[in-house]
Amino acid sequence: MSILLVLFSGFVCWQVLEQRKVIARMMENDDIADSEQEPELVITLRVLDPIALAKRESRSARVLADKLPVMVRKMVYQEVMKELEEEMTEREIDVDMQIEYR
Repeated sequence: MSILLVLFSGFVCWQVLEQRKVIARMMENDDIADSEQEPELVITLRVLDPIALAKRESRSARVLADKLPVMVRKMVYQEVMKELEEEMTEREIDVDMQIEYR
């Protein structure tokens, strides 16, 4: 029984070493060589009800929101981004802002 446990332990150890090699190769291929590097922090902002916001803030949006909801959502995000950028500039905070479509 001891011999079987030793053989099984050896096999598991060999598998762990092989997995480490595979992970190291994948990290090299993806240029993630420095695993000590801290991850980049990113803030994600999502307007929960852009149509309601547009209707509340703009007369023209009340008319357009029901007919062109995609365009109105896009315009809401652009306006929110513009206002945030102005606030950051006012406070002298350098930021890189962009809209991501998911």
